Amino acid sequence: MKDFTSVIAAAVAFAVTALLGYVVIPYLKKLHFGQTILDIGPKWHKEKQGTPTMGGFMMIAGVLLSLGVSYAYSAVIKGRFAMEMRDGYRLSVLLAGILMALCMSAVGFMDDYIKVVKKRNLGLTARQKTFLQLLIAAAYLATLCLSGMKTTNVPFAGDIDITKGFGLIFWPIALMFIYGFTNAVNLTDGVDGLASSVTLVVACAFMLGSGFLYNSGMNTASAALAGACVGFIVWNSKPAKVFMGDTGSMFLGGMVVAISFGIGRPVLLIFAGVTYFLEALSDIIQVAYYKKTKKRIFKMAPLHHHFEMCGWSEQKVVLVFSLIAAAGCTVALLPLIFNW
Repeated sequence: MKDFTSVIAAAVAFAVTALLGYVVIPYLKKLHFGQTILDIGPKWHKEKQGTPTMGGFMMIAGVLLSLGVSYAYSAVIKGRFAMEMRDGYRLSVLLAGILMALCMSAVGFMDDYIKVVKKRNLGLTARQKTFLQLLIAAAYLATLCLSGMKTTNVPFAGDIDITKGFGLIFWPIALMFIYGFTNAVNLTDGVDGLASSVTLVVACAFMLGSGFLYNSGMNTASAALAGACVGFIVWNSKPAKVFMGDTGSMFLGGMVVAISFGIGRPVLLIFAGVTYFLEALSDIIQVAYYKKTKKRIFKMAPLHHHFEMCGWSEQKVVLVFSLIAAAGCTVALLPLIFNW
């Protein structure tokens, strides 16, 4: 019997996320959970004022229900996903990754709640957010370590022992890696459909990559994430009917990072997540340069706003940035295809 677990995961995640829009969006409107557009943003974004936010819950529900249905299906047909989950290590890595993404989302929710309900536009302070995110990342890495993670793969170098000697440097680097990429995904969420479109490309790449590595758990998780992104794009493409908020962007960031660690090749996210990286880098450069010179390198940061200010439509930004992500993902897949 053929195993369609990944197809089912993507389909269920898409259907749940898309259909929830008919319930969640009116409910968010009823609660008056609308996005506040700051004056520092592009002036034409003011028309988005009041658009319901915290729609990330739709994607979270889509992914979680999808994984549950996929496991049940795989168990019935005795598929690879269910069989793989009998392996204590792979089960721990999958569950730890999902929990980490949910905890990151909880931090995002707190930030959204303060902004939307408490009417404090800046949300959590940078110090509060950083502390919570680093704590979550540290707990996730500790779980991986206790579960038996002993190596990480680096292209051309092979498996590196991370339990002794020089390999121990992996852990502090991994901590900052998780923190950095989670926030980079959050920064990417500034144009209708951008974060979900870029993450769709990355999720599809990881779906292929985990397939090459015969990692059914991460393959199914990637498929669920991809399906949820498509379901959200239905409502988030311009003109957006709902925003994911930090609740959603932090979840996407957590899932992308968790999958990269889950397949044992987090270094590949540097290439697959090139769009996230460029968004974060532009913001860092802008802030640092302005503090030193009181001048700006970009018309506005993060990078997607710079191109908006240059006259690009939001649709063009989404298309070009998604193509950049696709190029990065192609590079990331090469070591897996050619076994480098």
